[in-house]
Amino acid sequence: MKIRVFRFGKALLCVGIAAVIAALVLALRFTGAYAIMTGGTVRELPIYSVGREDKKIAISFDCAWGVEYTDKILEILEREQVRATFFMVEFWAEKYPEYVKRIDEKGNEIGTHSATHSYMSKLSEEKIREELKTSSEAITSVTGKKVELFRPPYGDYNDRLIRTSRAEGYYPIQWDVDSLDWKNLSANDIAMRVISRVQNGSIILCHNNGLHTAEALPVILDTLKNSGYEFVPIGELIFRENYTIDASGRQIAAVR
Repeated sequence: MKIRVFRFGKALLCVGIAAVIAALVLALRFTGAYAIMTGGTVRELPIYSVGREDKKIAISFDCAWGVEYTDKILEILEREQVRATFFMVEFWAEKYPEYVKRIDEKGNEIGTHSATHSYMSKLSEEKIREELKTSSEAITSVTGKKVELFRPPYGDYNDRLIRTSRAEGYYPIQWDVDSLDWKNLSANDIAMRVISRVQNGSIILCHNNGLHTAEALPVILDTLKNSGYEFVPIGELIFRENYTIDASGRQIAAVR
């Protein structure tokens, strides 16, 4: 009899745990809390890539230092009929408003890359909100468009940063394909790194002032387009609602 009671109690415990997990899953799916379970705790993740069945991908450029190669990048994107996403730091946008305008007018998308390009995981919630607000205002004052995407500098984040940015109406964005153009790799090495790592729903990271980025860009775009991939801005790649994010940061449409 004792054994039966023990087993019955254990069964009830298991049922209770299962119910809690089920409730959590439903909450994550339908309330906009896009977290994952890791080691028994809930961790917030930005979007690294998107689980898509089609071959849509996105290429992005972080803008923080200089504009020496930006004209060439824009020329290539326009020639190849590719719309990209540019993430701008506030001080860059304020220093080069003509480039903010030009990037926007050519049909590209613009997101914020913070105000000061600091390690934002170290900032208070109040300071995070301020960085997002002022950096977005610097962009909107030129384009007249609302900023909806946010990329943390250095790829650095914690739960507070992700939750705060989401609460402020932003989609936090990372990447799953790093060109490493900031390391001044050769154009061929940059192109091969990107081409060999892309999959459906990939987000490619480049920089507007990479030494050989513009040189590598035609090979990247032509090769991937010839492989059947379609480039779209990140805002058109991601799911806007009813999604979850898996442990790799891949955004997945929720099954209804």
